[in-house]
Amino acid sequence: MSNSNALSARERIKALTDENSFVEIGALVTKRNTDFNMDEQSVPDDGVVTGYALINEKPVYIYSQDAAQLNGSIGEMHARKIVNIYKLAIKTGTPVVGLLDSAGIRVQESVDALASFGEIYNVMAEARGLVPQITAVMGNCGGGVAILASLSDFTFMEKENGRFFVNSPNTLDNNYKEKLNTAGGDFAGKTGNADFVISGEEELFTTLRDLVHVLPLNYAEEAGADDVMDDLNREVPEFASLVKDPAVALEDLSDNNFFLEVQKDTAKEMVTGFILLDGMTIGAVANRTAVLDENGAEVETFEPRLTTAGCYKAANFVKVCNSFNIPVLTLTNVIGYAATVAEEATIGGAVTTLTTVFASAGIPKVNLIVGNAYGSAYLSMNSTHIGADMEFALPNVKVGLMDANIAAKIMYPNADKDEIKTRAKEFNEKTDVKASASRGFIDAIIEPASVRKHLLFAFEMLSTKADNE
Repeated sequence: MSNSNALSARERIKALTDENSFVEIGALVTKRNTDFNMDEQSVPDDGVVTGYALINEKPVYIYSQDAAQLNGSIGEMHARKIVNIYKLAIKTGTPVVGLLDSAGIRVQESVDALASFGEIYNVMAEARGLVPQITAVMGNCGGGVAILASLSDFTFMEKENGRFFVNSPNTLDNNYKEKLNTAGGDFAGKTGNADFVISGEEELFTTLRDLVHVLPLNYAEEAGADDVMDDLNREVPEFASLVKDPAVALEDLSDNNFFLEVQKDTAKEMVTGFILLDGMTIGAVANRTAVLDENGAEVETFEPRLTTAGCYKAANFVKVCNSFNIPVLTLTNVIGYAATVAEEATIGGAVTTLTTVFASAGIPKVNLIVGNAYGSAYLSMNSTHIGADMEFALPNVKVGLMDANIAAKIMYPNADKDEIKTRAKEFNEKTDVKASASRGFIDAIIEPASVRKHLLFAFEMLSTKADNE
């Protein structure tokens, strides 16, 4: 059972949605099964409350599983209610929000419950790329129910009461819950199984409302927030000092300093999330070399290299943005690939995936080079060479094949230190950002303080791109 202090299924819907906006569908539906003494049990709503409502004045279809009724287990009619609102959502182009709190499949209903599970999977697969799907793990979410969360575009998890697993911790080889709680929030956050791991239902619902606010209703609608106002010409004088930590730099340049980070505990060397520019929702992907605290001090550092986990994190995020026509901004600061035996086994496939996703995405794409950009790792970070519509760079960054000293040693393996120094200086001139700009690879070299207005105007000029392709 879930925590007894948690809100009920209906209370959760009321807490999440706009006041008095929820309209219930299927309130009288209940189980049909009479096997295994089920005829003697009352299961109101068949363990799930379904309907439609408003979240920040945007329509959504919503379901909330009721752990008080047979532990929220999913049977035939329970599944039918969820499938019904999904079909309505697809017809109307409306997002779906699911609040998960279920012990799993209803064993008493056997193959009928199993078939019904499959029907939910099928309709969720049908909805992918058509309407945003958001799930929140509020209590138990194990086995087949965990797949419902994974089929969604975004998954939230309440850190204290949520349990999110395919196999429970004690069934894993050489593991037990006290050793590593693979069903807990820390594990889900670090692995990326959950996009948002948040303590407390109230704060979780606040963040979920923020996400709904900036997402489009469906793939054909524009994403944005009409009520966000900020100076179009506002400068960001601190931007240059913040680029090590894009989570802070992106917040600095966004409308009203709004930044909603996605998977913030996963592959921290790659940052993903949403910003707003003149009310437009922009997906952001960025290389990170440091985590800054509230005083600007570095509390964690990373090499400017692509990792397997970082590439997949970024690629999956861009896929969702492309599905819903959300433009993408990249902040590039990368000199190569993570160099370990473990990474060597996987990094090639990960970079291939990232490169393919960026190259094939038809949404507006802008790249801003904020640090050194070397070699093929730079190419894969949404460079103009693989399809970015516009590419900017800060002054004094380096863009080229590799570090000048390394290049000199490769080209002149028998040279002494003085010649290496001379050759490195020559090669360094080739990596000056002006060299790339002179060949048209960089559209403009811009001052850090003017980054916000340059990016804002670039995305506004590109806003009709998706309509014309």
